[in-house]
Amino acid sequence: MTPGAIEVEHVSRRFRVYPQQTRTLKELLVARDRVRGRDVWALRDVTFSIAPGESVGLVGRNGSGKTTLLKLIARIIKPSTGRVAIGGRVGSLLELGAGFHFDFTGRENVYLNGSILGLSRREVRRHLDEIVAFAELERFIDVPVRTYSSGMAMRLGFAIAAHLHADVLLLDEVFAVGDEAFQRKCFGRIVEFKQNGGTIVFVSHDAPAVERLCERTILLRAGEAEFDGPTHEAIVRYHRLLAEETDPAERAAGLREWGTGEARIASVALLGSQGEERARYVAGEPFGVRIRLVAERALPPPQLAYELRTDSGLLLAAGSQDTSELGWDERGELALRFDVDRLPLADGRFRLRLGLLDPDTGRLYHQLDDAAAFLVYPGGDERGPLRLEGRWTREEIAAAAELGST
Repeated sequence: MTPGAIEVEHVSRRFRVYPQQTRTLKELLVARDRVRGRDVWALRDVTFSIAPGESVGLVGRNGSGKTTLLKLIARIIKPSTGRVAIGGRVGSLLELGAGFHFDFTGRENVYLNGSILGLSRREVRRHLDEIVAFAELERFIDVPVRTYSSGMAMRLGFAIAAHLHADVLLLDEVFAVGDEAFQRKCFGRIVEFKQNGGTIVFVSHDAPAVERLCERTILLRAGEAEFDGPTHEAIVRYHRLLAEETDPAERAAGLREWGTGEARIASVALLGSQGEERARYVAGEPFGVRIRLVAERALPPPQLAYELRTDSGLLLAAGSQDTSELGWDERGELALRFDVDRLPLADGRFRLRLGLLDPDTGRLYHQLDDAAAFLVYPGGDERGPLRLEGRWTREEIAAAAELGST
């Protein structure tokens, strides 16, 4: 089979699920006649092929079978029915850091994890310095991994897996690794693998990341392949599955955008006092937001909902605006601007969350969890997220006569 090619033919995968887990042999023997398992089909009759050098996304709701399918391609599990064939060597970035021994040092775990992933000791030694530098752990590579933060351990796991010489790379929500700068480095490494002709299968709830990396995407629904085609269309269909929910469970896994798409927030820009685009402000500066809304067809004026949150998710302010008051017309396109004369924030990272919905039914047209992010620096000795404005005055103490009479 050609290196980098993947063939999935009529694949189904069944799991036996029991209502109560048995922990001992005695419990198993006692309960065997009373506890009956039930079959759960994670995948049903899935068929597709991927050509060498192609990048394909897998999207769908939690429980739709995405990770099960990746594990089948990675040969971690076998299909109940059907056939999976892969040409060449497979590199998996599914569970970063799996197999780490937390009492071993980072260096020892590089050798241990590398051997689990199929690297020889010679290959690990040749790439050791690159792996350590990529993970940015030069100062900590010879201390036990149990002293690492979860982010440090995941960075080391990604760095090891990223240095595999593979024909196929399987990715599962890998851009949750480390901080924003490290995520960009991870994405750059994966793009480099793609440009060198590698095949990629990418599972993520982060729609922009899927669209940047994959030209083609498969939408899974309840274990079946509902759509296989251009990534943008697959993402639109996926967002429509979530349109009836204001807080889908997938948000915890990186989902940042969803809705029916009938009307959408086309662009968001943060502005300074001169109308220039900004991402950093000093406390008390003027602050503006420019938003462009578009609709696929004629719609009644939608409602624009907004929230201001800290980077940790704490809600600071929320409200909504009826777009009919701002000139929404039948063309279904509107440019808006919101201005604050003095930014009432003191210090920290903040995010805007925007939503567009039908004011009568609550139908969600478009939700952007991270519509815009910005930094605020203190202008003086302010501390905390909010800037409390006011004025101090001297208050006269009670008259001497009143004091003497007490």
